[in-house]
Amino acid sequence: MQLEEKVASISKSTRLPRKRFYRARAHSNPLSDSHFPVPTSPLHLDYSLHFPDSPQASSSEKKIEFADIGCGFGGLLISLATLFPDTLMIGMELRDKVTEYVKQRILALRLSNPGQYQNVSVVRTNSMKYIPNYFEKAQLSKMFFLFPDPHFKEKNHRRRVISPFLLDEYAYAIKPGGIIYTVTDVEELGEWMKSCLENHPMFESLSEEELEADPVVKLLSCATEEGQKVSRNGGQTFKAVFRRIIVLLKD
Repeated sequence: MQLEEKVASISKSTRLPRKRFYRARAHSNPLSDSHFPVPTSPLHLDYSLHFPDSPQASSSEKKIEFADIGCGFGGLLISLATLFPDTLMIGMELRDKVTEYVKQRILALRLSNPGQYQNVSVVRTNSMKYIPNYFEKAQLSKMFFLFPDPHFKEKNHRRRVISPFLLDEYAYAIKPGGIIYTVTDVEELGEWMKSCLENHPMFESLSEEELEADPVVKLLSCATEEGQKVSRNGGQTFKAVFRRIIVLLKD
């Protein structure tokens, strides 16, 4: 982006990036080969680049705990950053322009809110291929899959970000008791994600009481641009929230 375009892309009133300068296709093909740096292992993820002024990241024992898969324009991440100020979190997005928007949004919020938003970052990557490169076993306490690409055609269901195979990888990265949150406005996809989670031996659904008590559940349909659009149009959303089960070893 040229200097003149970069200046124009920043709102004079809010000092935040303008989305219209970072628009991209609604979805990308997760099976295509994209070129971007990927850490060879979680130990090679440079926390100082993502959280340069975070007191949490300065501790070698502190790790990323929340991952927003296909984070879009970062609405959920921004809401979570202040709700959980002591938790490190990252958005994972395949589209380069959208990733750059989220990056600039976070930088702008850090500048205008000293001491805040130091716990949130974004990375351009393909989460369907590289989850093990970013997260150790049982590292995450929450994973989010909000309004993913439905891939309507049956031949493209293998591209869906929730599948029996990928749930194996997610179960590896999420700690026992950790939670997967999913939401969509496509009923068939909602049933697909719920069915995949119900049939996986490492996940169990949360009770209605647990869902009511979880402040994050309330954000699923309203924090993102997609969720707000669905709400404006009077559409429905379909949630599936599941816990990584705790395996008790017998004596």
